Amino acid sequence: MSKSIVPYLVKRFLRFDKDQPFIFLSALLAFMGITLGVMVLLIAMALMNGFDKEFRKKLTIMNYPLTVIPKFYGAVNENLLLDLELKFPDLKFSPYVQSAVMARSGTKLEGGYIFGVNFKDEAKVNSILAKAIKNSNYSKFDVLIGKSLKEEFNIFTDDRLMYIFTTVEPGGLSITPKIKRFKVKGVFDSGLSAYDKAYSYTSLASMQAMLHLPSNQFDGIHIFSENPHDDILRIKEVLPMSVSIKGWWEDNLNFFAALELEKASLFIVLMLIILIASINIISSLLMTVMNRRSEIALLLSLGATTSEIKKVFLYLGIAIGIAGIFSGVIFGMGGLWILSSFDIISLPKDVYPTTTLPLDLSLKDFFLIVSGAFVIVIASSFYPAKKASEVDILTVLRNE
Repeated sequence: MSKSIVPYLVKRFLRFDKDQPFIFLSALLAFMGITLGVMVLLIAMALMNGFDKEFRKKLTIMNYPLTVIPKFYGAVNENLLLDLELKFPDLKFSPYVQSAVMARSGTKLEGGYIFGVNFKDEAKVNSILAKAIKNSNYSKFDVLIGKSLKEEFNIFTDDRLMYIFTTVEPGGLSITPKIKRFKVKGVFDSGLSAYDKAYSYTSLASMQAMLHLPSNQFDGIHIFSENPHDDILRIKEVLPMSVSIKGWWEDNLNFFAALELEKASLFIVLMLIILIASINIISSLLMTVMNRRSEIALLLSLGATTSEIKKVFLYLGIAIGIAGIFSGVIFGMGGLWILSSFDIISLPKDVYPTTTLPLDLSLKDFFLIVSGAFVIVIASSFYPAKKASEVDILTVLRNE
């Protein structure tokens, strides 16, 4: 009897009892709660990971994986560029000159930065720019602007756009700002409106002429790397003391720290759904124990051990929990497939880096959700199982 009593009783107690329907209803609510909690957690974590990945991808492009900047005036020059290209042939380099500017069209003004670049080199390190300048030739004082700036000023290709530079020149008894009209040659769209409005690109020769810089001197060097966290260490070893290098993540530490905190908070809050569902498991099992006290006492008197009785109710709670977890995984994966396959939700592109829901469920998050739910289920089943094994045989049978 001892070999078959545990699975037999688990199956029997899982059946619907016409005399005690609330016990089954409580178990059903626990099952549905765990299913809902696991499903929502899977979808929510996939969304958080997807947005995190999209933001990282966009910011890596517009902030560049690595950037060499001078500590002293004139430290970044053509000799340094040639030396880096010789020592790191696996990386792509693009020198640049930049200046803070005010873009003006009519009465409208927008602050930002204009970069002077070699467009062929810059296209190798910036895929957004490469796409925008495809099959186009940029002459001196031609400019590539962002989509947001184009829409803000309502200007078109071949229109003239005035840039007011922050540097000033002496003129008689006063100083005057540098002003230059550039010809709009093209438009880029990074998907991040802040960058599309603030960044403009022109030729390296144009900026060197405006800022009176020699042709072999730069403000910095953009570097494209597939593994910037590793390559930054390699490059630091060969850089002279007069320059430094920074990674794209160093300018966005607070942003991604906030995303990680939000992800952790969301995980904890949604895990509470499973925790609340586990209370239904406890109540369902306790009601089963109270309703089956005479049967439990009889089984104990016939030779069943307290360990077997404890296993019955422990397995009963685990069976409800595992069924809920499995159903939650099925519904969660189904929901992710539907959201990724059909354009159900469209996001505003001027707010988010993509118009479709980005979904990316990592194996780490998947196992964390499933294992967390499983631990909660086991913990919630332990107390009712313990109470069932402590039934007083003599007292119950005497009263019955």
